Amino acid sequence: MKGVIEMGSGPNRVLIGEGVWFTSILDPKFKSNRISVNLEAPLLEETAADMAVLSLLLRKACRAYPNMTLLGSRLAELYGAYLDGEVRKHGSKEILNLTVQGIDDRFALEEENMIQDCAELLCQTLFDPNFGEDGMFGEDDLRLERQYLVDTIDALVNDKRSYAIDRCVKVMCQGEPAAVSRYGTREKALAVTAWSAAEIYRRLLRTARAEILFIGCGDPSGAMETFRRAFAQVSREPEPVPDAPVKLAAGEVKEVTEAMDVVQGKLVMGFRVGDVSDRRQYNALRMMLSVFGGSPFSRLFVYVREKLSLCYYCASRYDRPTGLMLVDSGVEFEKKEAAQREILNQLEAMRRGEFTGEELSAAQLNMVNAFQTTGDSLGSLEGYYFNQIFSGWDKTPEEDIKDLLEVTREEIMEAARRVSLDTVYFLKGGEQNG
Repeated sequence: MKGVIEMGSGPNRVLIGEGVWFTSILDPKFKSNRISVNLEAPLLEETAADMAVLSLLLRKACRAYPNMTLLGSRLAELYGAYLDGEVRKHGSKEILNLTVQGIDDRFALEEENMIQDCAELLCQTLFDPNFGEDGMFGEDDLRLERQYLVDTIDALVNDKRSYAIDRCVKVMCQGEPAAVSRYGTREKALAVTAWSAAEIYRRLLRTARAEILFIGCGDPSGAMETFRRAFAQVSREPEPVPDAPVKLAAGEVKEVTEAMDVVQGKLVMGFRVGDVSDRRQYNALRMMLSVFGGSPFSRLFVYVREKLSLCYYCASRYDRPTGLMLVDSGVEFEKKEAAQREILNQLEAMRRGEFTGEELSAAQLNMVNAFQTTGDSLGSLEGYYFNQIFSGWDKTPEEDIKDLLEVTREEIMEAARRVSLDTVYFLKGGEQNG
């Protein structure tokens, strides 16, 4: 039946198969619809590279459109629809994502059913890949996508800021899922075979929890029924991936310095925040981060960067599934110790409540603006609800804004007291290590 959800309503989540959920979020201001399928698997170093190569292979071709030329022609017929695939990391989970986006039915010149056509194309890429008679991906396709992944991994070192953050997390979380890259290692990427990629694919279809998101302005009922029928044809034995235990506090502080041919040092400080499963505590932590280092009005920006000129940039970020908070900054080599001390001084100031009402108001406005702009694009809205679903929450941006504005000064101070320093990583200039 058409019109199962009224325009402008909140998310509607429906179980349409064994371990398969379909969530619709509608907003009449859009002219397009975005459909994504997300398959959940454990984040393991042994399989991460296979998952990454698989996402590249699935987005490239399917049996109906066995090469990029034919697939591109089909997308052109769908008025320039967009198809992509990637792997995402969420705590202890690696998620294979396939996405299609196209114009709404109302704007098709020949009254084509665009939503249905896009949903069917996404099902073709997921359920009917371009296998040969042996049930494997073609060697030529496999070789190209494997090399693409290797090149992507090699290129990560070129972005020194991201590289330093990644190294800090690996040092900090050795033996934990958080230390595993969503792309796997270079060695594992080179070892991916047509057989291993096909094996991962079949295991995913059988065991993965599936989350399908429909975001846009159209009627999702036809797409929902298309996926219901498609998953009904697959033998399903869903195996939910448990969340990894979150380390509640840091132990002895680890300090690691590495050298590379860089002209600007990269200081990354890794903190443990613990298990923030209580929504009120989580909102207090988000407000604390905004005041501390999450905006151009934050204490890290104003004091460490502007007033004391100890760094070129300085910002904080938080990942709830792993309980990690990171502060990263670009510093001159000789200012590393001074910058590190001042960052900790500003954290102590947060614990003591030494932030003004103006700072708190600026942080609130910054957070409100961030949530208000969430709905500006289909991609950002999908990202928001993706994190909500895989975090086990069901808030809307409007509800998030209301909850954040209720956070008190005392709750922000308590959130800062939960934070403990775990690891200090510094990338300095000089001859490269190893």
